[in-house]
Amino acid sequence: MTYDFDTPVDRHGTWCVQWDGVADRFPVPDLLPFTISDMDFPCAPEVLSALGARLAHGVFGYTDWQTEDFRGAVRDWFRTRYATDVDTGRLVYAPSVLNQISQLLRMWTAPGDGVVLHTPTYDGFRKAVSGLGRDMRTVGLDDRAGLERELARPDSRVLILCSPHNPTGRVWTDTELRRFADLARTYDVAVISDEIHADLTHDGQTHLPWTRYADGVRWALVTSATKSFNFPALSGSYGFVGDPDDHAAFVRRMNTGEGLASPAVLTLTAHIAAYREGGAWLDALRAYTYGNLRLLQERLGAAFPELKWAIPDAGYLAWIDLRPLGVSADDELQRVLVEQEKVAVMPGGTYGAPGFVRLNLGCPRSKAEAGIDALVRGVRTVTGRD
Repeated sequence: MTYDFDTPVDRHGTWCVQWDGVADRFPVPDLLPFTISDMDFPCAPEVLSALGARLAHGVFGYTDWQTEDFRGAVRDWFRTRYATDVDTGRLVYAPSVLNQISQLLRMWTAPGDGVVLHTPTYDGFRKAVSGLGRDMRTVGLDDRAGLERELARPDSRVLILCSPHNPTGRVWTDTELRRFADLARTYDVAVISDEIHADLTHDGQTHLPWTRYADGVRWALVTSATKSFNFPALSGSYGFVGDPDDHAAFVRRMNTGEGLASPAVLTLTAHIAAYREGGAWLDALRAYTYGNLRLLQERLGAAFPELKWAIPDAGYLAWIDLRPLGVSADDELQRVLVEQEKVAVMPGGTYGAPGFVRLNLGCPRSKAEAGIDALVRGVRTVTGRD
């Protein structure tokens, strides 16, 4: 089957955060948005077909996620996509990946405890950690000594690992993951590995699930098909919690204290359909968004070769370092992009990295071209290269 990613879909008036909510973050209405990391594509036809069939049934009672239909779909996905066998006896379910992370932080830390993250840092992590009153401790992606120093602090309790990394799109290597595991064992720090971007690795890159490195470490892997198959508004996520007692405590917490024993039936349906039938669509999507990134590489390279911007290892988010141009990416450039170019692009300061921008290219080629050209013109304006 061939899939159409070129035809734009009008998302206005659908309560869409990226389009309808752009004015909440940017001061000018009707901007062309390249912001929050969802895509402008419809779900895979296979997913839509399964959802339609479930809707046609007409009864939407309480639902059980602990079935072989769901467990088997997850198990087979990890086996075929990542050559990894997972223990579905350690499976958990929650409304979102961030909800899982928050629950685990409540279980494994107390207010004031240290939580270590790599910077730049997905802003959802920053909000969760600070909102729970934990001490966020950030280290650079390649700062080996800094990572060990922070993990060695006696009140550091958790390392949140974003794998692949958001916003940079970096895929961690086997050597790096082994070192993270060694440090976690040495300093008795739990690891929460957020792998929601794993399905979006580009050809030539290999995502390695944390379950391969978990021996002797208190750990959880959290993920969802909502990112790669573009149905985040259905909510829903799943994960694996390694220790049996921790697993039981997590399930008990969701079933009782949180009152979330029953998942949304449509997201369960969507996950199963995605994992059972959506592989071809996902592969076509990855190729298409890679084409958008390649277009950005070509046009940035032609306009600003000194940036030496390279396509990330994974994902449709372009993380662009503008510091070599002396650009004030969070101030002057944002003003030009918003007021002159009429586009919304995320400033790097949102992720703790001023001087960068994050451009969402999970969209039809025509929109990608418009955003790329607007960014190039905006940078030309602020650097005086018009």
